[in-house]
Amino acid sequence: MTATTDLETLERDLLARVAAANDEAALEALRVEALGKQGSISALMKNLGSMSPEERKEFGPKLNGLKDRVTEAIVVKKAALAEAALDAQLKAEAVDVTLPPVKPRLGTIHPVSQVMEELAQIFGEMGFSVEEGPDIESDFNNFTALNFPPKHPARETHDTFFMDAKDERGERKVLRTHTSPVQVRTMLKQKPPIRMICMGRTFRKDSDATHTPMFHQIEGLVIDETSTMADLKSVLIAAIKAYFEVDDVKLRFRPHHFPFTEPSAEVDVGCDRSGGQIKIGAGDDWLEILGSGMVHPNVLANCGIDPEKYQGYAFGMGIDRLAMLKYGMNDLRAFFDADTRWLKHYGFSPYLLPGLAQGLG
Repeated sequence: MTATTDLETLERDLLARVAAANDEAALEALRVEALGKQGSISALMKNLGSMSPEERKEFGPKLNGLKDRVTEAIVVKKAALAEAALDAQLKAEAVDVTLPPVKPRLGTIHPVSQVMEELAQIFGEMGFSVEEGPDIESDFNNFTALNFPPKHPARETHDTFFMDAKDERGERKVLRTHTSPVQVRTMLKQKPPIRMICMGRTFRKDSDATHTPMFHQIEGLVIDETSTMADLKSVLIAAIKAYFEVDDVKLRFRPHHFPFTEPSAEVDVGCDRSGGQIKIGAGDDWLEILGSGMVHPNVLANCGIDPEKYQGYAFGMGIDRLAMLKYGMNDLRAFFDADTRWLKHYGFSPYLLPGLAQGLG
């Protein structure tokens, strides 16, 4: 048998085996067997060096042709196997486009955060800035500056969370019992006129269906030379109308006592309690929702503001309770449970930010 016949036989054998390979592993083994360093074609290529020039001239091109044809056959077969594998995968993992899509799980805005956004919008439209302060406060900011006398019940440990850490006056720091210290901080750093609100967490030792050890408040403060109780009343009426989104709101001011305001008043809103629900702006019942009054001259003096020249008003209310009244929640404790089902029911879409133009709730 001649060398040419041997090459033709080898080529037929290799091409047949390439065609018969049924996976990439078998094809790779064949490639190594034929074209690897110890492969059959590679061995013939090494023998070219021992041939005469005439033999190399005749045998060399034939051997190179064999190598190219086998290599090309392997490449084509590999591509075909890869395409077949992809087709099989697509058939096995086919998607039924007639099924409804799987909706991604979206988080929701907590009702407390939603109400804070609503209140910021409402009071922002009336020219109030938003101020912030820390949860841990000094005794001076939380009590003394706000005209709480040394033996006031609010300073007792059954009402207030006291800490071991002490402030620069040597007094124990407290978890703030109201957001009023932010008003003190604002008056200490800013001269009148002042028109601000503050919102945030507060802490008191109390827990039942309508009270929790941690809750949220909003407070407002206006200090200038001319503000009166009439201005306070007009601001509160406008804010309650906007928040509850009702056109007719009745407010009732009842005399009360707060250390930091004089005169002081608790404010009731007209409502309807029939049917097991509270409806604001209807009926003949009343519901207490906030405290207010004219800022006490002692508070102004404690914060470095001349009470002979300036006056103003302040108000405060519970954000959690406002959420309960507007959105029909009956237990404050559920606000702080780690139950995402509650948030799924009462939470708000993160894509719908509150605004006076498109509505608040």
